[in-house]
Amino acid sequence: MQILEKAPAKINLSLDVLHKRADGFHEVEMVMTTVDLADRIELTLLSEDEIKVESESRFVPNDERNLAYRAAQLLKDRFHVTQGVKIFIEKNIPVAAGLAGGSSDAAAVLRGVNRMWGLGLSMDELAELGSEIGSDVSFCVHGGTALATGRGEKIQHLPAPPPCWVVLSKPTLGVSTQSVYKNLDLSAAQHPDTEAMVNALKDGDYSGICKNVGNTLEGVTLQMHEEVGQIKEQMKQAGADAVLMSGSGPTVFSLVEHDARAQRIYNSLKGFCTEVFMVRMLGYKEPLDK
Repeated sequence: MQILEKAPAKINLSLDVLHKRADGFHEVEMVMTTVDLADRIELTLLSEDEIKVESESRFVPNDERNLAYRAAQLLKDRFHVTQGVKIFIEKNIPVAAGLAGGSSDAAAVLRGVNRMWGLGLSMDELAELGSEIGSDVSFCVHGGTALATGRGEKIQHLPAPPPCWVVLSKPTLGVSTQSVYKNLDLSAAQHPDTEAMVNALKDGDYSGICKNVGNTLEGVTLQMHEEVGQIKEQMKQAGADAVLMSGSGPTVFSLVEHDARAQRIYNSLKGFCTEVFMVRMLGYKEPLDK
């Protein structure tokens, strides 16, 4: 038995960090949406009681360091499953990029093995379990567009943004989310207007979305890695409607309404970065088992 799952990347249209919690996590408000750049996850049922992870990418670990592995392990342990699974990850989303590639892989495994092992869990139940693996996994279980609060596990679904192009550019470096949060000074940080972003999405207001993009973590990563600022500037110069770093970075994205301008931004960055993508906004909750 084989099951295929699509694991799309996410971008943060808005990311605000409110305060540090007693449990050591940060209280956040994030407006996230999926884009049409995705890993593909192929799950094969094994009669042996084991989890195997395989990938052609040398950046993908094949043990418990991999969130996809941990997702399968969590359901095996929680529901006493004696069957196994082979997880093949076709990696298209850059790693350590702020695009939730690992979290989306884990979410895809949760959805897939739930069907494969006949566990009968709802999407909400899977999302709740996903919060034990990582802060973005709950959102990635559902996909679409949502406001995520708490440490990212409380999900409020939102309308999809109006259709547009998204140009993503990742410099040749990885960013540790932990180090970004460690260097975050909340007293000096800029805070986006989350409510305005939510209202813009509800109104289908593209210009309102562009006007209200913001990321509290961006200033920290810009200080650590000047390449991120250079990409932002290049996108602005090429005529992007909005430019923002996603997550803790280092990927920067631009929102662009018109094809020709999106292509111009894409072309201008190809000589600067090796990982550049021009994709459509997904944003709606599509069936992810393709």
